[in-house]
Amino acid sequence: MNKKLYPKLAAMNLRKNSKLYTPYILTCIGTVMLYYVISALSRSRSLESMAGGSVLKSILGFGSVVVALFSAVFLFYTNSFLIKRRKKEIGLFNILGMGKRHIAGVMVFETLYTAFLGLFFGLFLGILFSGILCWLLPIWLRFDVALKFETPVSSVLETAAFFLVLFLLILLHTLRQIHLAKPVELLKGGQTGEKEPKAKWLLALFGALCLGGGYAISILTVDPIAALLLFFVAVVLVIIGTYCLFTAGSITVLKILRKNKSYYYKTSHFISLSGMIYRMKQNAVGLANICILSTAVLVMVSSTVSLYMGMEDSLYARYPKEIAVTTEDLSEENILFMDTAVSSVLKQEKSKPENTIRYRVLSFAAGQQGTEFSTDISFSAGIQEVKVLSFIPLEDYNRMTGQGLSLRDGEVYIYSSREPYEENTLSVLNQTFSIRDRLAEFPGNGMDNSQITGTYYLVVKDFSVLQELDQRQEKAYKENASPIRLYYGFDLDGDEQKEAAVYKGLKEQLDSKSEEGGFQGYVESRSQYRQDFFALYGGLFFLGIFLGILFMMATVLIIYYKQISEGYEDKERFEIMEKVGLSRKEVKKAIHSQVMSVFFLPLVTAVIHIAFAFPVISRLLMALGLMQTELFIFCTIGSVAAFSLIYICIYWITAREYYKIVSQPE
Repeated sequence: MNKKLYPKLAAMNLRKNSKLYTPYILTCIGTVMLYYVISALSRSRSLESMAGGSVLKSILGFGSVVVALFSAVFLFYTNSFLIKRRKKEIGLFNILGMGKRHIAGVMVFETLYTAFLGLFFGLFLGILFSGILCWLLPIWLRFDVALKFETPVSSVLETAAFFLVLFLLILLHTLRQIHLAKPVELLKGGQTGEKEPKAKWLLALFGALCLGGGYAISILTVDPIAALLLFFVAVVLVIIGTYCLFTAGSITVLKILRKNKSYYYKTSHFISLSGMIYRMKQNAVGLANICILSTAVLVMVSSTVSLYMGMEDSLYARYPKEIAVTTEDLSEENILFMDTAVSSVLKQEKSKPENTIRYRVLSFAAGQQGTEFSTDISFSAGIQEVKVLSFIPLEDYNRMTGQGLSLRDGEVYIYSSREPYEENTLSVLNQTFSIRDRLAEFPGNGMDNSQITGTYYLVVKDFSVLQELDQRQEKAYKENASPIRLYYGFDLDGDEQKEAAVYKGLKEQLDSKSEEGGFQGYVESRSQYRQDFFALYGGLFFLGIFLGILFMMATVLIIYYKQISEGYEDKERFEIMEKVGLSRKEVKKAIHSQVMSVFFLPLVTAVIHIAFAFPVISRLLMALGLMQTELFIFCTIGSVAAFSLIYICIYWITAREYYKIVSQPE
């Protein structure tokens, strides 16, 4: 064969199979664009000079790895749909005299065309879109300065190299399939999976147990640290359970419905059920993929949008005071120096402290078992019960709140930052305290909102109790023991510029003393951490939307190819139905019933997954500082509604294409 025919045949094949190749090429363009954008942003030199930029660069770097891995799996998966639909065509070429070497030559040029279109337009749109994001991202992240538009050569080369290697691997995989297959097998390649599958009760039961185990972890796990440790276990169980129930459980349910004669022997039910059972093994894997991708989209979008919308409240929860000084040296000399430094800086900046809180606190972690709190914390035995105990003298608490509470020996007031403490006693370090009462609130330093474990604030009778507990925990924890700290926080009567000036002046004085070995402590400012906070939450929001778009694109393409391939496979069957007496209206109704049943099953299952995952995700968000469960509920409902609307639009488009295929004459 003349080698000049290869590129012409390849171009002709792409045009002839445009219904299959156009979505695939668009997906290649989309994945190249998304990979380049996130790679270019992670290399932006502008981010290095911004407050919070290092946090954002780390998030974007992680995102580029996720996009790369997903792009590889996704393009291999979608290419398998193409090859399956074209095996009959390739087999026909082989039988008519075209050798496999010649077919391979045509496939090479088809891959070259696809790679060129994907890389050229993907990089072009990626560069264009990254310019838009350079303007939009600082608005999202509330940065004061704009990102400079850059086109890193390293990102262009990296993107081109990665996808060229990926297209080469896809080509080699395709050529391997063609080389190993016989012409007759190629001709029947699109008809695999025609044998009716058997009901696999054990596999269905195993899937139900895995799914139940994942749901149980989500519902029963109370503490955020346990949620963090067990979340991925729950995810794996739910994924395994989803695949098992779609492949085995769905067939079992369909066969049970078929045994119900009053339901089965209706025109629409008969056709749709028989069609779904006939090739459910093949259908089920695609449906499970759609369900898992849909769940991933909903989880990422709802959680990251919640974090983004609630980040201002989270910032105030973590840094309740505009300026806060913490010191570990409680000597009179050190405290006098701290107070003098604060007073001089405030006087210099012509500012006054407001809403002042000041208290001494001893905080350390302990493992809870009922009323007992042990300093022997084992990672193998109930780490989910680890709590932080913070002890505060009663005189400090009364001074802060303006109250006149009293305590007897061995009594404490308790405040819980998360789940309530229901017991009447609390024992720690061989000392038992009686709970006098529970406090409705505590004006803390915000550290409990940044900790993955829960915190119990315990107001004790006097400072001597703190000193005794400190001596005991030093013996228990030795070099890991926590010191008694003094926390001094206040707001200012000015704007953020004055806050920044006070912070800078105070830090300079305390650092100079610290270098001399005289001051042990540090100063914090809410405005100082604002950019880091917004970079973290805004970066997660950007990554969630970014990956959500990628997963949504994958979902749409899998659905499209599934419907197209199902249409071609069902075409002959529906023609037989018309020949034996069914009207066109009845055929269309049966098609609608089958597509509806199969199409919306993944969406319904994904919504169920989200409902059961809600408790564990809300606790993970709590570990990230989001305490507004109502906001997460609102964002989850909004994400489900928006995704369902998109899903319905996809259904309308693909169902119409499906009907065109099965109803058009040869």
